Amino acid sequence: MVERIPVDMVTRSEMREAATVNDPRWAAVVARDPKVDGEFFYAVKTTGVYCRPSCGARTPRPENVAFYRTASDAERAGFRACRRCKPDRGSLAAQQAAKVAELCRFIERAERSPTLDELAKRAGSSAYHLHRVFKKVTGLTPRAYAAAHRARKVREELARSGSVTEAIYGAGYNSNARFYDESNQVLGMTPTRYRAGGANTRIRFAIGECSLGAILVAQSDRGVCAILMGDDPDALARDLQDRFPQAELVGGDAGFEELVAKVVGFVDAPRLGLDLPLDVRGTAFQQRVWRALRKIPSGATVSYAELAKRIGAPKSVRAVAQACAANALAVAIPCHRVVRSDGGLSGYRWGVERKRALLDREANS
Repeated sequence: MVERIPVDMVTRSEMREAATVNDPRWAAVVARDPKVDGEFFYAVKTTGVYCRPSCGARTPRPENVAFYRTASDAERAGFRACRRCKPDRGSLAAQQAAKVAELCRFIERAERSPTLDELAKRAGSSAYHLHRVFKKVTGLTPRAYAAAHRARKVREELARSGSVTEAIYGAGYNSNARFYDESNQVLGMTPTRYRAGGANTRIRFAIGECSLGAILVAQSDRGVCAILMGDDPDALARDLQDRFPQAELVGGDAGFEELVAKVVGFVDAPRLGLDLPLDVRGTAFQQRVWRALRKIPSGATVSYAELAKRIGAPKSVRAVAQACAANALAVAIPCHRVVRSDGGLSGYRWGVERKRALLDREANS
């Protein structure tokens, strides 16, 4: 007797398979695309488990897959969360950002800078993995973040403490010698000079002309510390003096004029590139923003919201804009490459017209 095949059941199975394969969400599951995590979840009828699209589990047969908009929808349908990708705990990126944020708070509260191994143990991961994830989220290594935080504390303590020694211990250093070994890197000068507004610190500067108006370039012993643009050369000089009220401002010599010419050349012809030693001072957050700015290629733009995402702080759009506005190194740290979400130009320290001109030159170079 010949066994008869239930044609209608085979057809329904094939139809389910075809419907899944033709669904664009299936391609994301096959590719394990992390970019769509959170947009939907898929469940496997034969296992009773639901996963996020990027799950590393074995790819199921398409006819056994169902898609759900949220994790709650999948659970209401009777599926349980995958133990591998943990879809009920938020996206992997969100989990990493939360863990790194907790470690940042730990670093800030610690009396001394924790080692990478100590941070890894606290995070429950390997030192290598933590180092990579921390830098991905913050733009800084754990060590650099700790140094930037300590630099901010030193500045705050020097501003309110009665003595330099008191400020050093208040910032978490357990010895004067250790701090003085690092003081030039932390402050760009000795702490005494810093408290005095840069007294006895020599900063060379020169003011030139470029196609966008007047331009001032200033350099400390560490590198270029200011590139300012405007219409009034005297206003640029006053701006520099306000930044270093007690520093010794010295006019640049012939060799320094070559540096100014290099900056002017970059403004007029961005394709030449600009490779200068920079004296960059700012908070840990500002440094994260400025590092991300320097990674934006010439001719490209990003929105403030996108820049906030790149540094792992998607809700800090306003703070990102403020960090861009605090940048005193025009063109070297290209804050002109940041635009509004609708592509509009706004918020440039040296004027929207200069911002437009710089972007036009980069686009056409």
